[in-house]
Amino acid sequence: MRILFTGGSGKAGRHVVPYLIEQGHEVTNLDLVPLDVAGVKNLTGDLIEPVTVWNALTQPADFDELEGGNGVRPYDAVVHFAAIPRIMITSDNETFRTNTMSTYNVIEAAVGLGVRKIIFASSETTYGICFADGERKPEYIPVDEEHPTIPGDSYAMSKVCNEATARSFQQRSKADIYGLRINNVIEPHEYAKMFPAFVKDPDLRRRNIFAYIDARDLGRMVDCCLKTDGLGYEVFNVANPDASVDLTSDQIAERFYQGVPYKHEMAPDETMYSIGKARRLVGFNPVHSWRDEI
Repeated sequence: MRILFTGGSGKAGRHVVPYLIEQGHEVTNLDLVPLDVAGVKNLTGDLIEPVTVWNALTQPADFDELEGGNGVRPYDAVVHFAAIPRIMITSDNETFRTNTMSTYNVIEAAVGLGVRKIIFASSETTYGICFADGERKPEYIPVDEEHPTIPGDSYAMSKVCNEATARSFQQRSKADIYGLRINNVIEPHEYAKMFPAFVKDPDLRRRNIFAYIDARDLGRMVDCCLKTDGLGYEVFNVANPDASVDLTSDQIAERFYQGVPYKHEMAPDETMYSIGKARRLVGFNPVHSWRDEI
């Protein structure tokens, strides 16, 4: 597929884009800075400007595209990862404005130009736990996509708003638009640096619902969504199948979630951040585990 990928130069994108290229996709990265990866085409631009995405989707991405003599080839899909990645980087209002307006501009342009597959990055923060003021426990475990989204910060608010935007455009266009509620992204080099501390002090993972997603497996999830047609609008939790701490699910529940009801019986090594829906509907099968890395 020919894919316009926004934010490919970021922490997640710089692993997802190479994975997609390895799978045979043709990827144009639209970001503020280029991505130095073999095979990727780069365009730079600010997604807050409405015309940026429209232009990117309707202009050549590199010199080789001038050789056909048949005009600009259309894109088969848009993958939107570009965003201010958390609170406390800039002002709260700027975080909300940037994330919501960029997402609106991306989806509006893609739908307007007839793109039938749009995948966008939502977040674990939509459940209101990650950036809560004080401790907030989930209403039940494991947390699945039916869990209420009650954000308490500008970043999570922007992601919930983006989900509403996406659902509205899907209703209008009938395109496939899939939102990924991505958990804490871990790059391969971060395992040795971070996970020994998580094993020693599991409380460090409370705000991430004791979950994580390997950046390479995130690429696998995007590819699964690209290959799955006809779902309309859907959101998916995206995480690895195991917890990010060296405790069983029962031990996590006993230590951190006393009084929180189980939605279903959990396997000892099952993540508190359910990926059952992604497995069932798009065939997501993560292969990386922190236990193999350290």
